[in-house]
Amino acid sequence: MNKLSGIISKIQHSGAILLVDVDVDGQNFSAMLIESATRPEWLETGHNIELVFKETEVSLAKNLSGIISMRNRMKCTVKHVERGELLSKISLRFLKYTITSAITTRSVDSLDLKVGDETEALVKANEVSLMKKQ
Repeated sequence: MNKLSGIISKIQHSGAILLVDVDVDGQNFSAMLIESATRPEWLETGHNIELVFKETEVSLAKNLSGIISMRNRMKCTVKHVERGELLSKISLRFLKYTITSAITTRSVDSLDLKVGDETEALVKANEVSLMKKQ
């Protein structure tokens, strides 16, 4: 599981849907949440939280250009490639964090991913969860 620490900078809501913006060391991230009957006390602007997302939800791109709908984009450097027969695990450096992406080995080959490569990691807002900072 990938975790990034941040501060809630903005919360928008429409009905039961929340769009929460989080500042992680100067970079903006978004999480789309479905609100339950009660909102936790820690889910407020200015609170420290952790963004959490699965390795399988991290897509990778090289030489990405143009506008896309994915709100969570991280410029990363490839630290390690652990090749599997069908699935590979890619360790990435993002700011002070190490994040992991699990993608098909075919994708590793088509992107020609190697240690030291610059890449962009992308995560859809609805795939990000928020947790109270421990």
